[in-house]
Amino acid sequence: MPEIKVLIYDDNADRRESLSVLLSLSPGLDCLGSFPDCSNVEEEIRTLSPDVVLMDIDMPNVNGIEGLQIIHRVFPGVKVLMQTVFEENEKIFESLRYGAAGYILKTEPPYRILEAIQQVYDGGAIMTPSVAVKVLLYFQQEVPQKKPLRFDLSERELEVLKLLADGNSYKM
Repeated sequence: MPEIKVLIYDDNADRRESLSVLLSLSPGLDCLGSFPDCSNVEEEIRTLSPDVVLMDIDMPNVNGIEGLQIIHRVFPGVKVLMQTVFEENEKIFESLRYGAAGYILKTEPPYRILEAIQQVYDGGAIMTPSVAVKVLLYFQQEVPQKKPLRFDLSERELEVLKLLADGNSYKM
């Protein structure tokens, strides 16, 4: 079974280092490198050819959502797993809208991070349970009923409109 090639984007140097060590010590995973932001994401992805990218959202210069957009547009086969401390609806939905294969919190234990990488590599989608609840609640909201449009047509205009709708020509 081929190794899953992983690239890390996170502005926290200690976190980058610990993730790099975790991936390097995990059978079946290959950590290709780590970067503090997405300033050169297109070049880095092209050069290193990862299968999965672990992406922080809140980074200086070029943030994770901007990096995700570039990756999804230029390298659609690369899976991006968003990893952040934020559970804000806007960031969750923006990440998913721009093509993230998953959204997990940084508070997840290491074994869950490894499982998430494997799942997105295998074509699945992964979400931390608290994030999944937010997504479900969003889709379970009541959809407001659309009010019918009113055009205040006269009796004659309504009569002509009905005749046209029945298939009569303009001349008739």
